Amino acid sequence: MNADTRDLDQTTDEHSEPDGTDTYDVVVIGGGPVGENVAQYAIEGTDLTAVIVEQELVGGECSYYACMPSKALLRPLAVADASANLEGISTSQVEVEGLLARRDTWVSDYDDAGQVDWAEGAGIDVVRGRGRLVGEREVEVTGPSVRRLRARRAVVLATGSDPQVPGPLREIAPWGSRDVTGVREVPERLLIVGGGVVAVEAATWMAALGSRVTMLVRGDSLLSGFEPCAGRHVAEALEKAGVEVQLGASTVEATRTGTHEHPPLGRPHGGEITVVVEDSDGRREVRGDELLAATGRAPRLEGLGLDALGLSADDVTGGDLPGWLHVVGDASGEAPLTHWGKYRARELGARLRSEALAATTGEDAPVEAAPPEVPVPQVVFTDPQVASVGLTEQEAREKGRDVTVAEVPFGSAAGSALLRDDVVGTAKLVVDADSRTLLGATFVGPDAGEQLHAATIAIVGRVPVHVLRHAVPSYPAVSELWLRLLEELPREFRTAPPL
Repeated sequence: MNADTRDLDQTTDEHSEPDGTDTYDVVVIGGGPVGENVAQYAIEGTDLTAVIVEQELVGGECSYYACMPSKALLRPLAVADASANLEGISTSQVEVEGLLARRDTWVSDYDDAGQVDWAEGAGIDVVRGRGRLVGEREVEVTGPSVRRLRARRAVVLATGSDPQVPGPLREIAPWGSRDVTGVREVPERLLIVGGGVVAVEAATWMAALGSRVTMLVRGDSLLSGFEPCAGRHVAEALEKAGVEVQLGASTVEATRTGTHEHPPLGRPHGGEITVVVEDSDGRREVRGDELLAATGRAPRLEGLGLDALGLSADDVTGGDLPGWLHVVGDASGEAPLTHWGKYRARELGARLRSEALAATTGEDAPVEAAPPEVPVPQVVFTDPQVASVGLTEQEAREKGRDVTVAEVPFGSAAGSALLRDDVVGTAKLVVDADSRTLLGATFVGPDAGEQLHAATIAIVGRVPVHVLRHAVPSYPAVSELWLRLLEELPREFRTAPPL
């Protein structure tokens, strides 16, 4: 059963009041992984109640249109590429229909019955429709009918984010991230505007599926928020795969020979596209059969009834909210990453649970305070992968930190060199020179994401690098890169800093 077939009346009467309003301890608007987590943590192990309001698929963007389908498409490509660079085995080939079928399996054929079953099993009700605030702790849900929900304790906005399409592209109905992860008909020529994570991952699988991909990147590098080596290695790999990467190319104008009124997911939205691009050589035209606008996202806050409470979108992203109203995940304006939103949701849910129990039962349920340093980790699933956590060298220096860096080739350890016969990449640590603790780490190479959690733990735990030297990596494993990196630091970093 999917989002189109469940309705607003699936919850039981146990929450209904005489005026027809359904009351819960916590009302969450948004049923993605962030909303699911905050509801789960807010009520687990108690008699507290929670409801999720979702107008589309329970499980959200990540489950059906972003993280899961993109990684389902990318992993087989990484295996095939590795096999082409390992002597002694036959090279794997990409089989388009099979790859798309794998994607469909991982998105449950866009059916959210399993996610709804999980929510109900966790004691969370699901209400279908569009939720908006209509008063203090009051939410109106519009769907097959109109329904009113009341929160005893809290309303949480977990509505995610929407893609931002620049003015020159809006009239041509370009593909967004949903279309490129849900691709059904592979365009012969695909233009991608943008050079961030969505752009480089999509370029990877679309080229493998047979598109001639041209990337139009306004900046002077790919993955501009990462260490420079990341964008450099990824650009080289994409070009090797047949992708044309045009840097310093600003999109000025775009036209199309007709658009479809209701284009189906993953199929071209119209006829041929002509883009006028401006670079250091002047203006020129670039043509394609479809265009992906991978130009960022913004919090989804329109239509939530904020004005009914005298609030603006800036109040939400700035945290200037009444005590009963909370925002978490992409909607908060923080890093638009599923794992970061889920972390914030777990923290918020636990706090709401603790406060509710203290108020209703007097039970002392303290919540462990977060450590001072909680960095945002991220993996870009290109080939090579890019894994980053904490501050880059530039960010650390801009914050006035005195830093020392260590940098080695990704293939400089026996274990990493064994991954394939053409290992390319870089590993880099950014260390605070005073405390000699890790500020940031970047790994670019085959399966680089598997090295990231150790760095995240080191930052959160404020582990000095002289202590990290006693975490012995196994030989010959990729983790031996850590030893190579630590040995690149000054010799005096091998002992505790002077008091």
